[in-house]
Amino acid sequence: MGRASQALKQILETYGITQNQLAVTMGVERGSVFRWYHDKRDPTAETVVEIVEALKSLNYQAAEEFVQLYLGNVLKGESQEEA
Repeated sequence: MGRASQALKQILETYGITQNQLAVTMGVERGSVFRWYHDKRDPTAETVVEIVEALKSLNYQAAEEFVQLYLGNVLKGESQEEA
């Protein structure tokens, strides 16, 4: 499972955010969120930013956790194996 898909799935389930809520907030079709959620397509870097912005408007903590799950400890210089 791709990192974006895994992070998105965990965040939506943890915070009770529906795929439809995210899609409406982002202004995209629900099918797009479905494809990211089910690892059928990876979101572009620009889309990841849009996901974070939408999550911020729905639940700021969800947005923060999504970034942490998606990027891990990149800024701390740790590889994913070390984290």
